[in-house]
Amino acid sequence: MTIFHGWGGQVRRLFAISKGPWGSNDQGGDPPEPPADGGKAPGPWGEPGRKPRRSTIITPAAGGSMIEEMLRRGRGRFGGGGGGDGGGRRSGPDRSLVLWALAGFLLLWLVFTTVHSISPGQRGVVSRFGRYSYTLGPGVGLTLPSPIDRVKKIDVENIRSVDLGSQGSNDLMITGDQNLLDIAYSVRWNIRTPELYLYELAEPDETIREVAESAMRSVISRVSLNDAMGDRRADIENQVAETMQRILDSYHTGVQVQGIAIKQADPPDEVNDAFKQVTAAQQDAQTYINNANAYALQLGQKAQGEATAFDKVYAQYKLAPEVTRRRMYYETMEQVLSKVDKTIVEAPGVVPYLPLPQVQKSRGGGQ
Repeated sequence: MTIFHGWGGQVRRLFAISKGPWGSNDQGGDPPEPPADGGKAPGPWGEPGRKPRRSTIITPAAGGSMIEEMLRRGRGRFGGGGGGDGGGRRSGPDRSLVLWALAGFLLLWLVFTTVHSISPGQRGVVSRFGRYSYTLGPGVGLTLPSPIDRVKKIDVENIRSVDLGSQGSNDLMITGDQNLLDIAYSVRWNIRTPELYLYELAEPDETIREVAESAMRSVISRVSLNDAMGDRRADIENQVAETMQRILDSYHTGVQVQGIAIKQADPPDEVNDAFKQVTAAQQDAQTYINNANAYALQLGQKAQGEATAFDKVYAQYKLAPEVTRRRMYYETMEQVLSKVDKTIVEAPGVVPYLPLPQVQKSRGGGQ
């Protein structure tokens, strides 16, 4: 009990001391000002002076609490940003999310610009800084990212077609016999070397049209009108295809001509009816000639057969002339007499006339 009274007396003496840590100050005044020469003020218990710290006063924003203000300032220190009075930063997106989004975009950009899938019917032409570098085959190919390398896919198996001719009087062609011909045709082609097709010519499609028209005019000028309208169309198509391929190869176009198809080969519209009549007459004349040739061939084959049979009979006749002569006589008489009514009388005697045909007929009627 005495111990408790001793502790209580010490506590009363502690609270009864009115001297502050910086000297006698009954009312608890402010600490002394630092020296005017910029020195450090001594501590409250006589220790060496230290530079006083700048105090930070946390003042809650209007309508908020002290805890919310402390959380806001904490987010501002660690990248989240904070707003309000006292020099804090305004709130914004999280910096780490921006970095992750930027990294994801960079990864997708690298994948889509460096990995290229080429189908079996395609080729990938790679240009580096706008200049041709190499060509990718079918499959998956890797290149440098864009814009360093750029890949253009070209379909090399697709057969392209272009229709030419028969568009007006300007498309009429002159034949070798000085006749005008209205012709319509199509050109089938595909890409053989894609890098040449892309970089050697400014307008490859227009070049193909002009080369096809030039080759067709050149070939038509060496044939007659009847040949162009008749059976020589296939020959004309082959000549035009060969001429086109030779010219395109000299231009290094990288194009392969697959074929030419003539769809129409007629005279101009003004004289088309007259030419149709002439053509019909020519076809009729050719029909008559073909029939005559067929009949002549038939007679020739028949005569050849008879001559062969006679040669065989003559060979037998030389072996036995008398026998062969009699056999030929019997065969000839059999062929002649088999078609007429006749009565046979044996010599040297003569028998009375016997009307055998009438007897036979009577017998047949009686039966």
